[in-house]
Amino acid sequence: MTQPLKSRGLTRRQLLSRSVAAGASLVVGAGFVASGNAAWAMETTAIKPESMATLIQMARDIYPHDQVADQFYAVAVKGYDSAENAEKVEAGIAELNAAAVAAGHADYLSIGWEEDRVAVLKAIEGGAFFQTVRAGLVTGLYNQKDLWPIFGYEGESFSLGGYIERGFDDINWL
Repeated sequence: MTQPLKSRGLTRRQLLSRSVAAGASLVVGAGFVASGNAAWAMETTAIKPESMATLIQMARDIYPHDQVADQFYAVAVKGYDSAENAEKVEAGIAELNAAAVAAGHADYLSIGWEEDRVAVLKAIEGGAFFQTVRAGLVTGLYNQKDLWPIFGYEGESFSLGGYIERGFDDINWL
């Protein structure tokens, strides 16, 4: 059974005021990350909510799609919120935040411009943490069937006889 927000130290009014303040897109609370402009939230169990919010922003910056909502990026990185991954994720987020500090920012989430966040990501792209997250996003993000229509993908075609007779060359979004 879920606890009301007030028992977790954040009232509904505080949640709403945080989401409106400064145009915040992700709201971080005690044990959860929520959207400031859409109706979704997720609980965290093994990693800090701030780390999950950082992962979501990192995912968006690695594979940016303006038409894809943050909730799909949250689904893509939710698997990192486990006891076996927690130590590596927290260390990776610390590395990412250190790179942000070296670039003159408070931390990765505080960087307002995408271009500046990408520069910080480029500084750590050779590391194991970045490569693990990037590789996991390929399936974590693009295997979500709810996203396929956005990209014009109709799904597998083998069961329907393949693509040859089904318009394999009708792609119009490239």
